[in-house]
Amino acid sequence: MPISKNRKEELVAEYIELIKNSEAMVITENRGLSVADIGAVRKRVRDAKGSFHVTKNTLASIALERTGNPAPAELLQGATAIGFTGASVAEVSKALDAFAKENDKLVVKGAIVGGKVVNAKDVKSLADLPPLPVLRAQLLGLLNTPASSLAGVVASGVRQVVNVVNAYSEKEA
Repeated sequence: MPISKNRKEELVAEYIELIKNSEAMVITENRGLSVADIGAVRKRVRDAKGSFHVTKNTLASIALERTGNPAPAELLQGATAIGFTGASVAEVSKALDAFAKENDKLVVKGAIVGGKVVNAKDVKSLADLPPLPVLRAQLLGLLNTPASSLAGVVASGVRQVVNVVNAYSEKEA
């Protein structure tokens, strides 16, 4: 059944709002997913602080163009659903990748990240990143290692001078 022109405009406006509030959009193909499966995907993505919407390709393309994003025709074909990420690009990518591993009817086709189109392999790489707190800890560890080494070198130099002065003072006494 065709959608009315007013409803199409409402959907385009909704997509535009979702795009404006997203850091990235993970584009998937959802051919053959049941309503329960789509509900399960939505829950996982919502837990990752994102949203998952089954979209009309033409309307999604119009919304992308109106927001200044590329509208990749190769990704917007077939039964399409988009994971809108909010600020947690990696978390939403992880949620969709995990569900795609469990259910072969969901296929991650690619994403639009920061106005650039990325392929499914790059989305997989994003999904494989450790959580942000772990990355921060790793970065702090990398930054802390040279500082501790420098402190050890400086302390050993000072220790040697103290030992020499101490030995000299004991010899004089």
